[in-house]
Amino acid sequence: MLTYNERIELREKLTNGEISLELAKELYWKDYKEGQRSWHTKDWKERRAKILKEKCEICDSTDTLTIQHLSHPKKYSDYEREITRKYTQIFKETNSDIDKSEFKKHIAKNYDYIAVPLCTNCGDNRPNKRVRKLPQYRCAVCQHEFDEPIYKSLEELITIFYIDEEALDVRDKCFVSKKWKNNHNLSNIKYWFQREKAKNKDEEIIGKEAFLLYLTDDIKYLSFEDTITACRRCASNYDLKNMELCPNCKVHYKGIQYPTCIQCLPEDKRKAVLEMIEFGKEWHTMHKELGID
Repeated sequence: MLTYNERIELREKLTNGEISLELAKELYWKDYKEGQRSWHTKDWKERRAKILKEKCEICDSTDTLTIQHLSHPKKYSDYEREITRKYTQIFKETNSDIDKSEFKKHIAKNYDYIAVPLCTNCGDNRPNKRVRKLPQYRCAVCQHEFDEPIYKSLEELITIFYIDEEALDVRDKCFVSKKWKNNHNLSNIKYWFQREKAKNKDEEIIGKEAFLLYLTDDIKYLSFEDTITACRRCASNYDLKNMELCPNCKVHYKGIQYPTCIQCLPEDKRKAVLEMIEFGKEWHTMHKELGID
């Protein structure tokens, strides 16, 4: 695992084009082991010792002090998705025209088309299918009854889409991905098609930009820039429960989104909150007893 200074050096070399993205990734993850964390390393412990204060900055306790990060780095995959979305948008704005035959081939290769049944009278896509009554179908719009619905061919649907992407006929999610088995409409498919094109066109740029952002985020985390010294209790409440010490009483903990703890609320508000909590507990117990928890 690279040290803090080695990561800074790696980022500079990648930024200046002194090394390739492939080599940068290889160097970064070269000695990575499953379950290994930065705070297990000698480098972390030595730098941590220099900034750790003598008492908790939240409650003034001196019991088992640690460095508490107030922000955490995102995963590399998060940055890759974010940058890919950016370049997909650029591609969409600069390549608005998509070859119809190429788009059709893409659909045939990656999706199964499940045609939607349509009313034979008005063409609406919401006919009710009846189990015991004949004719089997009855249109919810024009009330027409019929035995066999009509269907639009893939070619017809794509043609309508190229004329008007907002048309009602092309909004149905009647395409099933062969890989993930999830449903899409033509607008969804067009986006993923353009995304694939953008990734193929700017793969190296996307990868480098995402990795540099990831490195910067990682370096910031290792720098202890956005940290405080906290005791084990305060650190645990912050990380596991998203809670911090109440600034008013400095005794009880509160959700970080609230200004004070429950005990410091005015009498009427405190009573209402406690009643809500009690109701929630009773509701949870009832669900558990009914086996739906």
